[in-house]
Amino acid sequence: MTHHISAMMDSHPRTSETVDKEKLAECIAACSECAQICTACADACLGEDMVGDLVACIRTDLDCADICAVTGTILSRQTATNTDIVRAILEACRTACGLCARDCEQHAEMHEHCRICAEACRRCEAACAALLTTLA
Repeated sequence: MTHHISAMMDSHPRTSETVDKEKLAECIAACSECAQICTACADACLGEDMVGDLVACIRTDLDCADICAVTGTILSRQTATNTDIVRAILEACRTACGLCARDCEQHAEMHEHCRICAEACRRCEAACAALLTTLA
């Protein structure tokens, strides 16, 4: 998926010269994947017999999915980028992914979907952190 994202970034007439394009593409891909995985995990939690015990996890999954989706969207916009907004959304996404991973890790031994979700969240958390280090 990063190939297409990188190709789009390369074709954009106003891509920022100060941002590491590889890390940007990786972060956009990680955000997109995490949004989908968190949504699927919340849905899988809703299908569990013990759904009442998973309410907080479901809420965190859905919050994380929304934050990841909007982060990927904002990162995809290259014209007149506001670095302060990008930093703020990356911090929010990194935080949401860390919290969601922590919640899902608590259920990972019992629910495979939570294990998968925690891994996707950790990848996205790392991608956000890596991109943050490249911002001027």
